[in-house]
Amino acid sequence: MDQGFFKAAAVTPEIKVADPAANTEIICEKIKETSQLGAKLMVFPELCITGYTCGDLFLQELLLKKAQDALLRIVEHSSQVDALIFVGLPVEKDGKLYNAAAAVNRGKLLGMVPKRNIPAYAEFYEGRHFSEGNEEVCQWSFAGQTIPFGANLLFTSDAIDGLKIGCEICEDIWVADTPCTAHAAAGATVIVNLSASNETVGKDEYRQMLVKATSARLIAGYVFASCGEGESTQDLVFGGHNMIAENGTILKQAKRFQGETVLADLDIHRIRMERRRMSTFAQSNQKPYVEVPFSIRKEAVSLTRDFAPLPFVPADIETKNKRCDEILSIQSYGLKKRYEHTGCKKAVIGVSGGLDSTLALLVTVRTFDLLKFPRSNIYAVTMPCFGTTDRTYDNACKLSNILGTSLEEIPIREAVTVHFKDIGQSLDNHDVTYENGQARERTQILMDIANRENGLVIGTGDMSELALGWATYNGDHMSMYGVNVGVPKTLVRHLVRYYADTCNNEGLTDILKDVLDTPVSPELLPPVDGVISQKTEDLVGPYELHDFYLYYMLRCGFPPAKIFRIAQQAFAGQYDKETILKWMKTFYRRFFSQQFKRSCLPDGPKVGSVALSPRGDLRMPSDASAAIWLQEIEGL
Repeated sequence: MDQGFFKAAAVTPEIKVADPAANTEIICEKIKETSQLGAKLMVFPELCITGYTCGDLFLQELLLKKAQDALLRIVEHSSQVDALIFVGLPVEKDGKLYNAAAAVNRGKLLGMVPKRNIPAYAEFYEGRHFSEGNEEVCQWSFAGQTIPFGANLLFTSDAIDGLKIGCEICEDIWVADTPCTAHAAAGATVIVNLSASNETVGKDEYRQMLVKATSARLIAGYVFASCGEGESTQDLVFGGHNMIAENGTILKQAKRFQGETVLADLDIHRIRMERRRMSTFAQSNQKPYVEVPFSIRKEAVSLTRDFAPLPFVPADIETKNKRCDEILSIQSYGLKKRYEHTGCKKAVIGVSGGLDSTLALLVTVRTFDLLKFPRSNIYAVTMPCFGTTDRTYDNACKLSNILGTSLEEIPIREAVTVHFKDIGQSLDNHDVTYENGQARERTQILMDIANRENGLVIGTGDMSELALGWATYNGDHMSMYGVNVGVPKTLVRHLVRYYADTCNNEGLTDILKDVLDTPVSPELLPPVDGVISQKTEDLVGPYELHDFYLYYMLRCGFPPAKIFRIAQQAFAGQYDKETILKWMKTFYRRFFSQQFKRSCLPDGPKVGSVALSPRGDLRMPSDASAAIWLQEIEGL
């Protein structure tokens, strides 16, 4: 359970209807198998001890007695199992029959949760047999022991800070006022659902949507276990559609009709972080709850959960293309509003032939088309100097021409040389002054052209550069509207590629593909044999690593040790742990030391769940210390 990870399982045994003894044997075998896979939470389907489709046999005293005996056998079997186990069965209490979930842990029956919402419509006839379960917990004598009985039960463990588990049964998730809403408000971070959801055409999609939406709305883990093979097919078929979700994402789901057990690593610490971040999530003690402790060992979790190496970029092509089109729209409509507000009709962009300025130019063209402004009102300014190569220069010029924008070429070598002479900077000293002097000269030119034309300087810097402070203060750091400030570097590449694939212009596609193949560089140092000598990722590290660190630090609140762990898994075979650790140190050091640049960031649109605007998502002091983060890294 280290770093908040907690392995859960949804299990569908192949049962025999109305044969609790046979079902118990298979349930116990499944418990053993699932325990060997490391699961600390096991959820079995609704009424799995007897089978869901017993019908009027639920009224038979013998079946109820055998179900009780079967539960006690499962309790006994659990004595050597390090897990909390939920199994479903019918129980008679005070002359009424209840559809209940029994919570079992290490040879103890911890309590029972009755089903609150009893369906009696369409194919469901539970109202013929079962009564609505009570919310408020009472003490009940069952098989010679006193246990808590009621919906308002939470099962807690000190193995992980914040681990609290609430339970509901099948129909409970389908109603407007779900029990799990109250459970989450009372502090539950994981909800289990023992279900018997039959299959009809398209129902699996709706069921999946319910589970995803519930886990998102409650900011919780959700374990859904449904019955499958062995149930009576007299009128219905059950597919065993097991799912495990977290915060709106399905981590694992079973293939239906396969009797598949699914396991996933829930992240309790991330759930808690997300609840801290969401100020509208409010825990409430309006309803009385009883917390029942359960015991599991604190031990390392072997992760089976996948962590995408590019968390900002969808892996699925269709989703990625949809996301790219949406982001381009956000960028262009954000800029469109700025033009409508200011009354300006011209744009000034410094084009270098690199990815960021290419994306900014494409967005500006899209904006001007929306506004029905002539593209010639976009001034694409190329400013060659000491580090400019023929390749990037040619691409900048070709891009401007093929898009129909106005191209201005203003060489800055002479102006920078004079400036260096004024401040006593040697042209042979290729230090930070040598580099930043060029960047500031370019920004001065752009600003003055914008004044000349009554236009806006469109910023080109992206979010990854802002995170690292890889921008010249009062140089490329400054603009009148930064269209790329919400876009990480790993996503910039995919946006440009998407544009290349969808523009229906062969010439433009060829140029964009060459831009994509060009190494990322500020081109502030002289080239070697006409080739770019200054490659950004050689200096500050791979952007895919930095974007990975950025996402999991800001979006998920992970500490360095946890990010280091999942980075080794995500980039296995690509980067060794020494490389990951080296650039992680760089990331944290630069992220904290460069906040002052972000504190005076120009306006620009947020496009995703991570943003660095000091007016929005990141209210961080410029002089915050990175000491505790760097200390943790040193200990890795």
